[in-house]
Amino acid sequence: MTASPGAASEWTRRLSAYRSPILARSLFELAVTALPFAALFALAWAALSVSPWIAVALSLANAAFVVRLFMIQHDCGHGSFFGSRPLNDWVGRAIGVLTLTPYDVWRRSHATHHATTGNLDRRGMGDIPTLTVAEYRARPLLGRVLYRLVRNPVVLFGIAPSYMFFLQSRLPVGAMRSGWRFWVSALGTDAAILTLLGTLYMLGGWPVLVFVYLPMMLLAASVGMWLFYVQHQFEDTSWDRDAGWTVQEAAFHGSSHYVLPPVLNWITANIGVHHVHHLASRIPFYRLGEVLRDHDILANVRRLTLRESLHCARLTLWDEEGRRLVSFGEARRLPG
Repeated sequence: MTASPGAASEWTRRLSAYRSPILARSLFELAVTALPFAALFALAWAALSVSPWIAVALSLANAAFVVRLFMIQHDCGHGSFFGSRPLNDWVGRAIGVLTLTPYDVWRRSHATHHATTGNLDRRGMGDIPTLTVAEYRARPLLGRVLYRLVRNPVVLFGIAPSYMFFLQSRLPVGAMRSGWRFWVSALGTDAAILTLLGTLYMLGGWPVLVFVYLPMMLLAASVGMWLFYVQHQFEDTSWDRDAGWTVQEAAFHGSSHYVLPPVLNWITANIGVHHVHHLASRIPFYRLGEVLRDHDILANVRRLTLRESLHCARLTLWDEEGRRLVSFGEARRLPG
């Protein structure tokens, strides 16, 4: 189901009624995420005395709470989790140590993503590398091979997330020349992470790092990459050149409504309601359900089920003529 012509430009105003965070609810959501995370981490640590593989299993389960912590950090970055900007920022920075994400650097990159998503002339910051069919065909052989490598699911959801969270995030990538604030954010987060890891090592040795800490972080990074991918990389998404692009239309038509089972929806803090989030990023995640209940058109637009989303992994190139994402195989069959 799609919106009526011109409707997207009205949604920011209509959704402003949902922007106010509820302090008690925010504190509750933080508590029911952080406390189980700490408890499960402690349980995995204790399980080392029984079997390292039990510890790994519990660590992998704890990846769900790492993902949810990142979603709270995400809301803090938009200024939507608390009414106080300083409270948003400091909670976001603290969570950033646990999610390996320097808060101020990420917030800038993510703001650029919101301001440019779906714009073919402004790609490259905070998005998945995406070429048009024509651009891919114009590349030399090596360029096509490298692009295929980047878009390979093993690389995209296995290697790339680990590189991004464990290595790339250690410096203010994308903001190297933008001032001291971003260096302080990156290096301050690095120092806190080293302190945390050093403390874990002193108290529990390498087994805690290898069997308790590392598995949950690796899985959480891959899950986070997958979620970000399916939010914009689906067949009937929307990309336009700068002259025909508007942020509202890109939000409405270029962001998916990822319909997940209730448990997964809770773990991912409603991030699947991504079209609404891009229309009004100041809405706290726990109020997105209200929006869908009150506005049927938003509940039914750009729906993508869990099963349907698996098909998205093979979509790699934007067909400007057909206005859809296609696979490499489909691209070969296109004229031109």
